[in-house]
Amino acid sequence: MSGVRMKIRVLGCDGGLGGERRTVSLRVDDDILIDAGSGAGDLALDEIVRIDHIFLTHSHLDHIALLPMLIDAAAEYRSKPVTVHALPETIVALRECVFDGRLWPDYSAIPSPDAPYFRYSPIAVGTPVTFGERRITPLPARHSVPGVGYQMDSGSAAFVYSGDTTLDERFWAALNRIPELKHLMIECTFLDAHAAIAERSGHMTPALLALGLQRLEKPAEVLIAHMESGREEAMLAEIASHVRGRPFRRLLRGEIFEL
Repeated sequence: MSGVRMKIRVLGCDGGLGGERRTVSLRVDDDILIDAGSGAGDLALDEIVRIDHIFLTHSHLDHIALLPMLIDAAAEYRSKPVTVHALPETIVALRECVFDGRLWPDYSAIPSPDAPYFRYSPIAVGTPVTFGERRITPLPARHSVPGVGYQMDSGSAAFVYSGDTTLDERFWAALNRIPELKHLMIECTFLDAHAAIAERSGHMTPALLALGLQRLEKPAEVLIAHMESGREEAMLAEIASHVRGRPFRRLLRGEIFEL
């Protein structure tokens, strides 16, 4: 199947801050963001104004911190609300803890409930959101709070971002059902020595990543992301010690992928 090309720009892909590090945000073409971590702050104002849809993986700050300010920056320049796509549980967290009138104004009801600066759109695992031939499909994830990954599909190839997740059989099974899978952006947050913390917080370690990659039946490019600040080289070395016969590399801020 042929389709329009999709361009994905990595605004941030780190597990923390410091220097050139930015937390996760991906820009899809001119009109979509996947997560709103600190990487989104590098967008120019005119680029922010063109964002019509923001897809969130989950409610943790490193993935949603820039959301209020992105909406605020674009508000007076737009004629229609931004749509924030998220799990129902994530929407509840945003309503109760972010856009609550104390931490930030409730821009889902300002300037008025009928014409707000943004609106919520609940998502469900496995149900795609379509934009012409482009599709964004939530994928299963297992984290310390409800979360998803995303499949970004141009109609001819797919890029998958795992979101924050520990080993989840459903995720790897979903990947194997994507015939056109080209790139896999997968988190690996904690070193093996911190496996107990990884388990409690719902993150991947090199040992768990290796188990997951053993289940992957597709020849996709494997891109490592969301590593702890300052431990990136140690993480890559540990992954190399576990993973055999499957090339991988570190994902870098600023990379562009065309599908």
